Amino acid sequence: MLGLAEGDPAVVGAAITGSHAVDGGDRWSDIDLAFGIDGPLDSAMRRWTELLYRDFAAVHHWDLPSGPAVYRVFLLPDMLEVDIGFTPAAEFGPHGPSWRTVFGHPTQVKEDPAPSRQTLVGLGWHHALHAWTCIQRHRWWQAEQWIGALRGQILALACLRLGHPTSHAKGAHLLPAEVTAPLSTTLVRALDEAELARALTAATAALIAELSRADAALAARLASALRELRVDGRPAGSTTGFS
Repeated sequence: MLGLAEGDPAVVGAAITGSHAVDGGDRWSDIDLAFGIDGPLDSAMRRWTELLYRDFAAVHHWDLPSGPAVYRVFLLPDMLEVDIGFTPAAEFGPHGPSWRTVFGHPTQVKEDPAPSRQTLVGLGWHHALHAWTCIQRHRWWQAEQWIGALRGQILALACLRLGHPTSHAKGAHLLPAEVTAPLSTTLVRALDEAELARALTAATAALIAELSRADAALAARLASALRELRVDGRPAGSTTGFS
């Protein structure tokens, strides 16, 4: 693909991104490429899409816009994922350490900002509230989804506190056992009211425990507010160990 990119006059820069740019990846890694495009992105994307289907037997693709770039994500046979970022030439450049220029002249590094702690905390209590609401409405699948999303925010908060990657649980395997072990109790084991209530109680307790490591005053305020979430007639925090 990189050889084909060098032969495409519209591709004025190319880079390997993702894990292959940092540690070489492994047998399960995606192929992540970034192209700097001179001219309209849509025409370059159309040509490359035709090429991926014709020469590489692509099965499906979809787009993920990100600022001025569009990441077109392809599924190839044998479950190989290929992500190609199409970026205007003036914006072609790294947004972090996962970048290795193959040809062209990238712009200066533009670090993507890490999510703010305030946002992650807000999403945490938001997800807890919506999980509780779904339990009250007997929407079991939706409640399970929100409890899982709450667990994701707890992992992200812990990763942010300890300096690990926060998105998509990429840093979760680096967290100490005292952080991750309690989260096993937040897993939903059955789709019924009692089990969902139990998992939400555990997840709420884990959120407060993580917050208390960095901001005890905020943890106390949120613990008081989240106690108003009642499941089975009991406060959501009644068996969690915080008061």
